[in-house]
Order: sequence, then C-alpha cells, then structure tokens
Amino acid sequence: MASSDSGRERILDAATRLFSALGYDGTSTRMIAEAAGLNVATVAYHVGGKRDLYLAVMERAHETERAALEAAFATYTPDVKGLLDIVDAYADFCLSRPEIPALWMHRWLSDATDVAHLEEQYVRPLMQMVTDAARKIVPADVDVEYVVWTVIWATHGFGCGGVLDADGNRAGVNDPQAVARFRRNIRRIVALAIGAPEQAMG
Repeated sequence: MASSDSGRERILDAATRLFSALGYDGTSTRMIAEAAGLNVATVAYHVGGKRDLYLAVMERAHETERAALEAAFATYTPDVKGLLDIVDAYADFCLSRPEIPALWMHRWLSDATDVAHLEEQYVRPLMQMVTDAARKIVPADVDVEYVVWTVIWATHGFGCGGVLDADGNRAGVNDPQAVARFRRNIRRIVALAIGAPEQAMG
C-alpha cells in the first residue's frame, strides 16, 4: 500500500482530473480508483467516499487559488495599475491551472447540487478580498462585484473552452498567441469598466 501522504495526493490528483473533466455527478469512486491505479478500498482508506473526495479536491483547489491571490496581493499597490496586475495574476493562475476553473464551471452547470456550501466557504472570501481592494480606487458608480465576476466568467470560459480562430479551430490555453490576446483583452475590459486612463490599459 502507498504511504498515507503520497497515496492521498495520488488519489486527489486523479479525482481532480476526473471531476474537472466529467463533473462530480459524472464521476464514480471506481473511476477515480482506476485512474489512480488503486482499488476502491484503498481510496476509501485514504480519503473516504465520493463526497469526501470531492470536498478534499475543492478544498485543495481553493487553497491553491487563495495562495496565488495572496501572493499577488503581497506586491499590490492601491491604484489602477495594482488592480490590473491582480487581474493579470488571476488570469495567469487560471490559465496555468485550467482544472481549477473547470471544477467551478461544472458547479455553475448544476453539478454536485447536494454540496451547497462551497461558494459561501470558498468563493465569497476571495471575492471579498478583491472587491474590497477595488472599491477603494474605482468610482462609486462602478458595479465592482460585476466587474470582478466578468473577469471570472471570461477567464473560466476561455480556460475551459478557448475561442474559435479564423479557420474554425479552437485556440485556448495551449496557444500562446490566443493567451496573449485574451490577457490584453481582459485587462482592457477591466480598465474601461473602472474608467481607467488609456495609458493604464497596457
């Protein structure tokens, strides 16, 4: 049997891949065990049942995302450039870890509806961190929450689905040109939404 830590991580890695690809409802514990190269009993020993696996995957995803945001805020300056740097950092995180946005995308599509507390536990605190910072530097008439949600919707959508190029081929996180265009565009959208000067758009 694998050591406790390495066995658990191996299982969570497999569960993350499957939950992000198929959703909670489309994934079974047996599928996770097979993807991890283990039997169902070993999975249960290390992590528990399917719900336990999902909660552990979402907790790990949240901790990873929170660490990335906290690192970005460690060098944050309370001005337009600082806010746009946070947008860049968030986009970079999502595009480098597309499985994490994919986990949340499945929830948006009514996946795992019996696990109802995760948005309140994980999404709201991170949203609060960003919206509190933004409210200090943007005009009062800007709907800060919707600006932040626009970044989330666009970034998650691009990370999971990409865009169609002129030939009808899908270009996404593995296409450097498409990524560069996306990053420029989302930065410009936010800059325009908060009334930033042209030179801040980058």
